[in-house]
Amino acid sequence: MLSYVLVCAIAFLAGCLSGVIGTGASLILLPVLVPMFDPARAIPVMAIAGLMANAARVMAWHREIDWRAVLAYALPGVPAASLGALSLVHLPAAISGTLLGIFIILLVPLRRYITHCNITIGPAGMAVAGAVVGFLTGLFLSTGPLSVPAFLAFGLVKGAFLSTEAASSIFVQVAKVLTFYQAGALTSDLLISGLIIGCALMAGTFFTKRYVIKMSERSFRLMMDAITLASGLWLTLVGLFG
Repeated sequence: MLSYVLVCAIAFLAGCLSGVIGTGASLILLPVLVPMFDPARAIPVMAIAGLMANAARVMAWHREIDWRAVLAYALPGVPAASLGALSLVHLPAAISGTLLGIFIILLVPLRRYITHCNITIGPAGMAVAGAVVGFLTGLFLSTGPLSVPAFLAFGLVKGAFLSTEAASSIFVQVAKVLTFYQAGALTSDLLISGLIIGCALMAGTFFTKRYVIKMSERSFRLMMDAITLASGLWLTLVGLFG
């Protein structure tokens, strides 16, 4: 019981962060959930919780959603996420945990490279991003920092960025959750755990809506890089020595 109270407190803080910068909840929660459940069980739990967190961002900013970007991203992203989730289910827990940590660490230079290129994309570019990030999301879950440059390159900022990215992610996450369920990886106890943690994430997201416009882009990037590196390093160590 105490462990769930602690996880929910951390989830509230993670919800506050993701409510401001649009991503980062899974990067904070996965290092806590993996030791509790193991990687193969923690990722379905986080998928349920993340789905609820994105729903909260959609509700908070629903008037600013760019549905053209949502459809372009989600249509190829949904089947790609299912394929990635199926690949994850069949990986041994130790291997999936180590790969998850290494991948998250690599997100930092990859995100910086994409941002440095200063690329502007349209619906076709969003479709490519949806397919690639969708598969990686199904396989590794924590790809928020990788999807951020795509939505920014589409011309979305602040509330429009938060709501559109969240709405697109909902479609991808639903496909992933259904795949976990059909593969037998999402049991009733994991579903309940995900719903409890998701409620805490939603509370944090709504709490921080008023602060969104105050954060600079530089602060956002530095915060995400620090969280990403710390999360990836911890998950790698858990996978190797846990």
